[in-house]
Amino acid sequence: MEEKVSVIMPNYNCGSFIEETINSVINQTYKNWELLIVDDCSTDNSVEVIKKLQAADERIKLFINEKNSGCAAARNRAMREATGKWIAFLDSDDLWTPDKLEKQLNFMTENGYKFSYTAYEHIDENSTPMNIRVTGPGDLSKRKMFRYCYLGCLTAIYDTSELGVVQIPDEIANGENDYAIWLKVVKKHKCYYIPEVLAKYRVRSNSLSHKSSKMKIAKNCYKLYKLSEGKNSVSAFFCTLRNLFYGFWKKTIYVRKIR
Repeated sequence: MEEKVSVIMPNYNCGSFIEETINSVINQTYKNWELLIVDDCSTDNSVEVIKKLQAADERIKLFINEKNSGCAAARNRAMREATGKWIAFLDSDDLWTPDKLEKQLNFMTENGYKFSYTAYEHIDENSTPMNIRVTGPGDLSKRKMFRYCYLGCLTAIYDTSELGVVQIPDEIANGENDYAIWLKVVKKHKCYYIPEVLAKYRVRSNSLSHKSSKMKIAKNCYKLYKLSEGKNSVSAFFCTLRNLFYGFWKKTIYVRKIR
């Protein structure tokens, strides 16, 4: 029997991409899933697109925030509404390969793993491959995860029956809130890696993560360690410096141009 997967999808003004993203969930070979979309007061046609697809598939569930609250709050709400054993994550402009859930869940159940991630590739705004592949370490312990966020949000799955439903401070910045989730989950179970591309990360010229300066990234990371992990100022500063170093290491070792 296939256990249900709850797919967590925050959305803000991704009307140009979200139909393709939702279809990448609908087209999964693994069929027992629910897609929980929390729209954070979009001003484009996102909600219209979502409702059109929702009318044709009852597994799609839409929640609309009363006020714009940020990605962390949207993810928190979606996870509170989740009813599946497994929680998977997919942003509203990224894509999955059709066999993503099937392959990843088989890998986890066969090995008794509760938390995993996969390799992924970059695509541009037109869904054209950019020939860049992102991989990662074979397993991520608590120690490794505190160094840096090696896994892509669009690839992660964890078992809520074993690890619980995670909630993080709503104030965590958009570029760091997925990392805040992993830091809590990995305290209970290692994260294991599948060396296969099962997802596609969309690089957008106007995205928040693309526009963020190194200083802003550092400030957000510092805030994450203080707010979500309860570190004091000195410890949060040290963790941030270490994170920046291992971020450079990740780009050197695990981000590769494909010929």
